[in-house]
Amino acid sequence: MTAFPPTGSFPLGDSAFYEEEHEEFREVAREFAARELAPHYAEWDAQHMMPRSMWTAAGQAGLLGLAVPEEYGGMGLADYRFRAVLDEELVRVGALGAALALHLTDDWVLPHLLAHGTPEQKERWLPRILTGELVASVAWTEPGAGSDLRGVRTRAVRDGGDWLLNGQKTFIGNGISGDAALVLARTDGRGDRAGEGSFSLFLVHKADSPGYTTGRRLDKMGLHASDTAELFFEDVRVPSAHLIGTEGSGLAQIRRQLPQGRLAIAVAAAALARATLETTLAYTRDRTAFGTRVLDFQHSRFELADLLVEVEVTEAYVRRAVHAFNAGALDVVGASKAKYWAAERAKTVTDRCLQLHGGYGYILDYPVAQAYLAARLLTIFGGTSEILRETVGRAVAQD
Repeated sequence: MTAFPPTGSFPLGDSAFYEEEHEEFREVAREFAARELAPHYAEWDAQHMMPRSMWTAAGQAGLLGLAVPEEYGGMGLADYRFRAVLDEELVRVGALGAALALHLTDDWVLPHLLAHGTPEQKERWLPRILTGELVASVAWTEPGAGSDLRGVRTRAVRDGGDWLLNGQKTFIGNGISGDAALVLARTDGRGDRAGEGSFSLFLVHKADSPGYTTGRRLDKMGLHASDTAELFFEDVRVPSAHLIGTEGSGLAQIRRQLPQGRLAIAVAAAALARATLETTLAYTRDRTAFGTRVLDFQHSRFELADLLVEVEVTEAYVRRAVHAFNAGALDVVGASKAKYWAAERAKTVTDRCLQLHGGYGYILDYPVAQAYLAARLLTIFGGTSEILRETVGRAVAQD
């Protein structure tokens, strides 16, 4: 993505939400984004891959594994506002793909290790996540099983003291660049309908696992720098020490950690909507038509007024969810609401901002075009909007 030019008219920071320590962290994140991402991201986008140097630089800057406790070398920043600051700064330079790549490890894999990992697993893997040495992906989705994880057909069966893993996964972010995958597999050994205790989670390392192969890189609409691929497992021997949590608890563990993953997407979506509005305001101030600034047409002003209100309402709603998460009170329904709302708003805001750019909005050199393509993923990744509405709707029906 192309960088969004800062205008100063809509500051990303919020004094009522962020405190001094968050703004100090913002300076670190902003310097990293300007030095490591902004000069190179367009090239990475063209190559459809971010280099490993991005991960190691992020680790050196202290931007990986924010919630890792100090005993494992981390900073123990469980306050999710730090993560929100990082998203805002990465999106500001047009690097939403980098933000989502980091989320995959920090918000989809790391919570399982922190909550369900053994002391030995934490000692072995957490320090490597902090340095960028261990980049992880989430291998849950399959060709016939997306949001309905009970449809997963990948199987792991006991073989002595190990497990033999067989199956296929798809739409796996960091699938090529990643070193390991958190794999959901059926472990009940039955052939009938999967039940609550039918699945387990394994952290499977590519380098140590013959039969673990990466398929083709999937050519996405946008976010090209963030690689997405198919994964294949053929008689992969997985040590029992790589089972995360207890056998048969995979679905329950995913449900417990799902709020953080969906909150991560909501935060990224809110940041993208805000940055896109900023760059659109700057464009309509500079662009003229019939001798008049685009901003001075009544329709443009009304449209921007509507967009500003949508963005501010979204930010307020997402920030309320962040506060709930920090207080340990964000459940799956609450996170689903925030993710559904923010992702849908990011989609519509980028669409309407693109229209205000006229023909230039259709040119990929412009940030708004890249944002439009990127936003389209957000209503799908981490649970489609339709599934989220079903989740919320079921909760309403039970009240």
